[in-house]
Amino acid sequence: MSSAPPVLTTVEDGVATIVLNRPQARNAITVALAAGLGDALRAAAEQARVIVIRGAGGHFCAGGDFGEVSRLRAGGADALRPLFETFVGACELIAELPVPVIAAVEGYAMAGGFELIQSCDIAIARDDAVLADNHLNFGMIPGGGGSQRLPRIAGLPRALGLILTGDRLTGTQAQQWGLVYRAVPAEEFEAAVAGLAANLAGKDPVALARAKRLVRDGLRLPLRDGLALETEAIIDHLGGAGAADGISRFTGREQGEST
Repeated sequence: MSSAPPVLTTVEDGVATIVLNRPQARNAITVALAAGLGDALRAAAEQARVIVIRGAGGHFCAGGDFGEVSRLRAGGADALRPLFETFVGACELIAELPVPVIAAVEGYAMAGGFELIQSCDIAIARDDAVLADNHLNFGMIPGGGGSQRLPRIAGLPRALGLILTGDRLTGTQAQQWGLVYRAVPAEEFEAAVAGLAANLAGKDPVALARAKRLVRDGLRLPLRDGLALETEAIIDHLGGAGAADGISRFTGREQGEST
């Protein structure tokens, strides 16, 4: 059994990279990995402006670890609860963090790995990545939020189609379906991930946090209430000192273009 920690974190230039570190198991989810992910997310949000989640060894995450599930099942139904509650908790935490969280997807992103992507704010994938909710192929059902998030992201027909059939999507198809933000060729992947993270890290952190919060909160509200929430947020934002620099930059650029 490997003694390496199941989750690793590095921080550089305002970007925290969280690596799911069980390459021998395609980064399959255990209780320790789920707990480590939650801890890493909390710590990274205090140290960085952007978080990137990726997997070690060329794969994002193959889903739940079957060995772990079998071991926990032997202890009865209640013994399984920590695995799912800890992983779901880490996924839910992403929406609450004030910094954007990017999923950098390559190789396999199956079952729980696919559910983790759905939890992130932005996903960028290699065009040859393999994404699937394949729970039912093994007589399982989603347990990391996929039955609830996927219909909200992809719509009911596509969500049920993916969940009930276990069909696989390439990164390119996932982009076409709106499941990831971008899909790029393998040779461009690292540069694309770094460029996206740098783009976000260079933006005003207060504006980033507020925009993310507006979108996340608005999804829980009727449209009319969401629009009212946005109006109050923009008035409060523009009325604060934090927006002054952005307005100055914009007006300065406009004046430069008109001369």
